[in-house]
Amino acid sequence: MKIKFCGAAQFVTGSSHLIELDNGFKILLDCGLFQGKGSMIWDWNNEWLFKPSELGCMILSHAHIDHCGRIPKLVKDGYPGPIHSTHATRSLCAVMLLDSAKIQEMDVAWHNQKILKKRKRDNSSLRNPLYVSDDIGPAMIRFEGHPYEVWEKVHPDVQVLFRDAGHILGSASVTLKINENGKETILGFSGDIGRPDRPILRDPSPMPQVDYLICESTYGDRVHEATPEQSEQFLEVINQTCVVKRGKLIIPAFSLGRTQEIVYMLDKMESAGLLPRIKVYVDSPLAVNVTHIFGLHPECFDKEINEYLLTDSNPFGFNNLSYVKDVAGSKALNNSDEPCIIISAAGMMNAGRVKHHLFNNIENPKNTFLIVGYCSPETPGGILRAGAKTINVFDEEKIVRADIKIMDSFSAHGDKNEMYDFIANQKSSVKKIFLVHGELGTQKSFKYFLVGKGFENIEIPAKGDTVSI
Repeated sequence: MKIKFCGAAQFVTGSSHLIELDNGFKILLDCGLFQGKGSMIWDWNNEWLFKPSELGCMILSHAHIDHCGRIPKLVKDGYPGPIHSTHATRSLCAVMLLDSAKIQEMDVAWHNQKILKKRKRDNSSLRNPLYVSDDIGPAMIRFEGHPYEVWEKVHPDVQVLFRDAGHILGSASVTLKINENGKETILGFSGDIGRPDRPILRDPSPMPQVDYLICESTYGDRVHEATPEQSEQFLEVINQTCVVKRGKLIIPAFSLGRTQEIVYMLDKMESAGLLPRIKVYVDSPLAVNVTHIFGLHPECFDKEINEYLLTDSNPFGFNNLSYVKDVAGSKALNNSDEPCIIISAAGMMNAGRVKHHLFNNIENPKNTFLIVGYCSPETPGGILRAGAKTINVFDEEKIVRADIKIMDSFSAHGDKNEMYDFIANQKSSVKKIFLVHGELGTQKSFKYFLVGKGFENIEIPAKGDTVSI
């Protein structure tokens, strides 16, 4: 058996790993979009390190775009087989991929317009979208939903088990039981490892013991703040920005997972009488659709939110909360001077409505941008995280006068201790660990940390590397 690392190898986005059995059957784990900017990212998203038509099946860990975002292109380019996921992941992909298609179309239109303005007679740099809205239907009909904790056959020699990873709604670790040449091999893929004691979702459930493990490492070099400190810190940022400075608190947040967690936290603050009387806006049509899907999958909820539902039937809505769907409403927020909280996608500020909020609000010292999760270094969110004094938005240089606050405790990714706890049961069984989904420096730090905890045989593969096991 061989493993080829086709994405999220020594960086975070584009999760994709190819398993090839000795009999030629090929399994693709995830098919994520490479996120960021630059010609390199564009090229990576347009190339395959395998032939889609030769794949036997695809298995998806969860519905974040850096894990599922190239599925429509995979199908369009000839993939003929099924896509296995949890039921909630299938539901979420229907809206996530449609939104991604719209972004593809808008980004390409903007790029081409810019090229044509500069080079009126040179069309060589014009682009076509990776896929369009019409490509989503053919991709979605290939999905096959599965429950947690049930071994399912995806091939006569291969069974798959989805187990709750506690990362986002429907997220799962993937365990493969593979029989070849009279021998059984257990291969594990962590997907993205969630965090214990987080609102809404159940805690991550450790995987069965495996022989080989492909493990994420996003926050392998740090420890997140504790939950009580998070609530106090979040409320302090709200008061300082919206009450003291009378400004806007802008929170770039992924429409899936992060937005619902923040809204739920604000809902509980409002119910407890702690939230100042200010308007809260969720400025994302996708977030509206995703929040509706959350209500359709209570099987993923933890005990805390189920108990909260007994006193508040709508944990994602309160009097001063508005969901903004139309473009006019979004633009009105930029023209308004009212103190408020704006939660808007995308989380890295590299696309979507939040990029316009960045353009219009970054130079106002009354405002605060609260970054609540991982951002690739080259994205606007990553640039602001690094302490930049200026930032280029829509080809215009902006001075960073707004406050920049960072709260990684909101992250849906486990920190190094939480990831270790998730894989600690593998110590006596695992023969080799492959670290993926992390920046190289972070991965080296996590490898050193795991070695200190007693793990051996840890590799950090690069994009395109192939190993035999």
